[in-house]
Parts: sequence; C-alpha cells; structure tokens
Amino acid sequence: MRDHALLHYDQTLFRDREIFEFGYTPERLHHRDAQTTELAWLVRPALEGAAAGNAILRGPPGTGKTTTVRRLFAEIEDATNRIIPVFINCQQHRTQFSVFARIFEAVVGHAPPSAGKHVDEIVRQMAGRLEERDAALLVCLDDANYLHDARQLNDLLYRILRLYETRDVRRPGVFVVTSDRCLDINAAVDERVRSVFHPIEVNFPAYTKPEILEILGDRVRQGLFPGVMPPSSLDLAAGITADEQDIRVGIDLIRRAVETVERTGRRRVTRKDVMEVSRSIIAPALQKRVEALPEAERGLLLRIAEMALEDADMTSGSVYEELRGYIAACPTVYRARLKHLEEERLIDLPLSPGRGRARDVLLRYPPRDVIECCERPQKPR
Repeated sequence: MRDHALLHYDQTLFRDREIFEFGYTPERLHHRDAQTTELAWLVRPALEGAAAGNAILRGPPGTGKTTTVRRLFAEIEDATNRIIPVFINCQQHRTQFSVFARIFEAVVGHAPPSAGKHVDEIVRQMAGRLEERDAALLVCLDDANYLHDARQLNDLLYRILRLYETRDVRRPGVFVVTSDRCLDINAAVDERVRSVFHPIEVNFPAYTKPEILEILGDRVRQGLFPGVMPPSSLDLAAGITADEQDIRVGIDLIRRAVETVERTGRRRVTRKDVMEVSRSIIAPALQKRVEALPEAERGLLLRIAEMALEDADMTSGSVYEELRGYIAACPTVYRARLKHLEEERLIDLPLSPGRGRARDVLLRYPPRDVIECCERPQKPR
C-alpha cells in the first residue's frame, strides 16, 4: 500500500465526531414532518396564553421520537419565554423527587438542594416561579415505561397535570414517549389522571431503507470527510439498519466502522469493515429486545429457536402442535404472541410456499444467538 493511502498519526477521518453521538440533534429532521407538525399544533395554544395539549408518542426504538421532541423543544426555547419545555430521560430519573428536581432546575435555573427538601416543597417553589414568569410548563417523559415499571407514572402524571388546581398557573402539557408496545398508557393510569390527560397518539413507524439511506447519508456528509464511506459501504450499513429497524444501529455502525479503519491507518470503509463491526452491534441489540419481552413470549421465542436448530417443520401450525405442552396458550393467544414477536423484529411470518394460508415461523437471528439471549439471566424490569 502506498504511503499516501495511510493516515498520519495526527489525522482523522471525522469532520465532526459529535454527529455520530446518540444525543446529537440534527439540523434537518428527515421523514418526521407529520409528527412534528402534530406536536407543534399541540404546543401552539400555550403561545397564546392557554394550555398546551398532551400526547403519547409511540413507536419502536430508533424511530426518531426522542430526536423529534428535542428538536421541537430547542425551537421553543429559541422562540419564546412563554413556554418552559423540560425533557426528562426516565431511564435516569425514575422517582418523583428526581423528576421534579429536573423540572425545578429548568424552571428556576438551578438544581434544588440535594438534601433536606421534600418533593412538596420543590413543587411549591417551582410552581411559584412559573407564576412569576407567567409561563406554561411542557414536560416530556421520555421512555415513560421505566416510570411505569417503578410504579411512579400514575402519581407523577397526576401531580404534573393537576398543578393548576393548587397554584395560579396554566395547566401543564405532557408528552409521554414509549417504545413498549405492550404498555397501554391510558390503562396504566387511574381515573383521576384520565379525566385531565386526554392525549392524542402520535405514531412513529419504522423507517424504510430509502429513508434510512437518506438519514445516514446526511450524517456521513456532515460528519466524515469525502470518500471515507463509499456508496456501497453506506448502502450495506443502511440495509443492516433496515433489518434491525433502529436508526441508532446505523449511526453506531458507521461510527465504529470509521474508528476501526482509522486505527488501522486506512482512509476508506469497506463492506468487510461494515460487516465485521455489525456483529458487535447486533448481538447487544438482540439481547435488549429479548430482555424487553414478557416472560411468556421469551419462552416461546426460546422454543422456536430450539426447533429451528433441529430443522423442524416451522409452519405456525406445526410449531403450535409441537410446543402446545410448553406454552400453555390457546391458539388465539399463541397467534397474538407470534404477532408481537414479529412486530419486535425477532421473527418473520411469511406465507409458506404451496401451503395455502399457512405461515412459516422464521427467526431473524441465528438460533444459537437467540437461545443464548433467552437463557441469559434477565435484569429486573
């Protein structure tokens, strides 16, 4: 290899490495205009002295929910002082004190004392500052399923939504974001919350491969120097991302592939680089999906993987007959569980050739990898 094809020790392939961080908010948000418009209409009344509307943002992981909200909140902060948007990562903040401390910091301008303060006092002071500023509060609870698992979601929504009843403030707006398709937010809260919540649902479907190619291509143009990620390598990365249906997989895949090439002193990412890096990304992604499954569905997935390893007949009917003694479910429940595994991109259910309406049950991952993930001790939810 000629010397000029190698990087010098002080050179980099990244024009801007931050563009490949998960927390980065892109200048242009592709293929989420409809969702952004819907959320903006909910915010509009607060600009006119009324209350913002409420919403549930629902969709698989990596479909732009968090990025859409962060982009909208940034625009609100730039445009007006009449609305105070507060974004809360519920993986990090799972208690009432932690959530209200985060709201307090956004409203007041500094964190509350870490000791000696009851949550009621934090709420009182925060509400008092809202009165002084005559500003509307808009809260996003991102990954709200973590609050539900911690049994905090109902009481938190109640205290936020009914803040106007005890203080002279406008009724707050709340955006609840969840990737958990099994979580019914309205069923998870009681009548006290439902009577004031009334959210609209904003759905975020998985990106198609052409959409993924455009999104990743934009990041490559902004974040890498020309020629580092050739079109064939980018196309392969987009295809892997489309299979996973998680744009974060593609962003991480490109970043790691470029870092690998950089360490070896080369200037260009090959398709081989993409494939080798993808193995270290997809395995953790599979584990995360398996961990998110209810126990019954995880057990069904394990049995399906064991059958696939034995080259058994994998039509849905044959799988049911073979596993009926293990899964303890009627055909209707069995089909619902299969459908959820398909929605979670763990299996495919194509029509079985030459068998009428029968469907095959096909794993999207190697059976041994699935078995290993299913048998690994699960973290408490």
